[in-house]
Amino acid sequence: MTPAELRAFCLSFNAAAEDFPFGPEISVFKVLGKMFALTRLDGDPLTVNLKCDPDDAVRLRHEHPGLIVPGWHMNKRHWNTVTLEDGGCGLPDRVVRELVEDSYDLVVAGLPRAERLRLDRP
Repeated sequence: MTPAELRAFCLSFNAAAEDFPFGPEISVFKVLGKMFALTRLDGDPLTVNLKCDPDDAVRLRHEHPGLIVPGWHMNKRHWNTVTLEDGGCGLPDRVVRELVEDSYDLVVAGLPRAERLRLDRP
């Protein structure tokens, strides 16, 4: 997955927005003000921090050693750093998309009910 594809995919979710609270080089993708992805789109290798269920986080780290690690500068119980590309090696796009979607869904599930209902309206 390229940086442009990652950015477009993160922005494809309902009410998703890109923000730059840590400077112009760090893209933070949020839903209704809550972060679900953080990346440096010009990073080499391209990585993204994603929210994850704690049990799934541990499992994913064991299934993909070196490509999925505890979240850098994040709560390591709830966040993973995922390497998308590293010299041609990386996770398949399908897996990356699932992880981004899971992160978005976890954040939405934690929103107050009234805000979740706002997301369901066209």
